[in-house]
Amino acid sequence: MKRLLLLGAGAAHLQVLHAFATEALPGVELSVVAAAPRALHAPLLAGFVAGHYTLAQCSVPLAPLAERAGARLLQASAVAIDLAARSVSLADGRTLPYDALSLDLADAMDRDAIPGAREHGLFLRPLEAFAQLWERMHELAQRQPMCVVVVGHGVDAVEMALALQHRLGDRSRVSLVSGGGTVLPGHPEAARRRVLQALKRRQVTLLEDACAEIGATHLTLASGTRVACDAAVMALPVGVPACLREAGLVPQGQGLVATGATLQSATQPEVFAAGADARAGAALALNLRRFLAGGALVPWAPPARTLELIGCGERRAIACWGGWSAQGRWAWHWKDRRERRFLETHGASSG
Repeated sequence: MKRLLLLGAGAAHLQVLHAFATEALPGVELSVVAAAPRALHAPLLAGFVAGHYTLAQCSVPLAPLAERAGARLLQASAVAIDLAARSVSLADGRTLPYDALSLDLADAMDRDAIPGAREHGLFLRPLEAFAQLWERMHELAQRQPMCVVVVGHGVDAVEMALALQHRLGDRSRVSLVSGGGTVLPGHPEAARRRVLQALKRRQVTLLEDACAEIGATHLTLASGTRVACDAAVMALPVGVPACLREAGLVPQGQGLVATGATLQSATQPEVFAAGADARAGAALALNLRRFLAGGALVPWAPPARTLELIGCGERRAIACWGGWSAQGRWAWHWKDRRERRFLETHGASSG
């Protein structure tokens, strides 16, 4: 009996479980370790904050999916990986051996990247923890106006700033601190221009400066400017837990596990990872099955171009395809259908 261990329950591993539920692989014992009983879908987090979805509508209960896949579900967190012994140690003291290990743990942020962030920041990752913090923050905002600052420059930061302003309304003030440059670096100019227009239309204050320190009532920018802040929402780059770094799976200065075209670790062929790209899920599922069955693995590469849909808080979105962009309610409905279809395939509520 070969042992396949899935660490984490991100979108890629949901696809792996779905593949095993569709077609079992004889002679394989499948286990999945997840910190929470449900998997929140990151593309809908801003929609949850904006009030468009309940938590049930943007998450997948893991127990039913694991049962369909014939998998043992363990609600726990990994604290160490012994590559030589091919085993994973859990926080509760258990040790799990494996013949193949798959990692889908891109759900962490560096809490020490900015002084004061560990003590005062509300981090978007882990998703489950942020969802609980947001509900308490929303209750507070209903009683009194708030100054909320989102720190980050990527799509997550933009969507969250717009969602917060939409949900909190004019009584509260939302700012976006984007670092030393503008938002969405690396995106085409047309998309950035539409995002800047959306921020202006929703009266989100954009501060193109770096966050130097976060305090209990304000944050300080690199220029020395102090910004009033009742809640600092940290939309920083996504990384992996310390146990992956300590195992030597993450190169120095990098945020994710180093893998080759077959999604195998560059140094450990029995270790697989999809990184932060959910599009690799189908290829990951196929290669895990082939690895365990002794078959030839297939290479995977992200598509050169993909449709990106950026939520604007209200039920509108910006669509980006290469250098082309457009916006409107139709784009939001496209995003809504795409993401909810993915979740419903894996067992989420459709209500």
